[in-house]
Amino acid sequence: MSTIGKEDKRAVAKNRSDIYGLLATLYRQEVTSDLLQQIKDPQFLGVLADLGFDVKREFLLKPEKELLEVLAVEYTRLFLGPGKHISPHESVHHQRDDGQWGNLWGKSTAEVKKFIESTGLDYIEDFKGLPDHISVEFEFMQQLTLREEQAWKEADADKATACRQVEKKFIEEHLTRWIPSFCEQVLQEAELPFYHAMAALTRSFIEFETEEMNKNGDGA
Repeated sequence: MSTIGKEDKRAVAKNRSDIYGLLATLYRQEVTSDLLQQIKDPQFLGVLADLGFDVKREFLLKPEKELLEVLAVEYTRLFLGPGKHISPHESVHHQRDDGQWGNLWGKSTAEVKKFIESTGLDYIEDFKGLPDHISVEFEFMQQLTLREEQAWKEADADKATACRQVEKKFIEEHLTRWIPSFCEQVLQEAELPFYHAMAALTRSFIEFETEEMNKNGDGA
């Protein structure tokens, strides 16, 4: 039996949800002015530093317009193209035993779509992307951890445990199968300290999530 109280578990779920939400935003689009202000916050930079990730404060001291421009160029070069880029989709990186991977809309894409819909969640009406985009998978985890947080708030341990079991299943069947490989490629190709640090943070966070879920067995 865990010795961690329900309020502590609720706080952990909230923190995990916040991180998944931040990562989803970072990979969904170029950095915006609002997001840049959050990133430049000394508290956030301190958290990154504590985790061993240095975004290079002198880099962030550049004029905002210049900084947003170079970050947008880097985001496009890394994840969009044209030309050689790192596809932020699971089906491209998840090396399946059946060989059905390496391209967009692979078997993993369909499995992610089915998994998400099985939880009762769905996509916004005008969503035109693919279900296995990294930002979609992180946003999905953000919603699952929000459900868990709410369950702890309502003192519903059974519901919270059920949420964590779903989280654990998605981490094991999807996130761990491709996020480390994706992050390694970003680490090799990133030219700016910002995206290098974000890739390192993403990889470490998923490793931490995996360890924590395995440590707790059924995820409770």
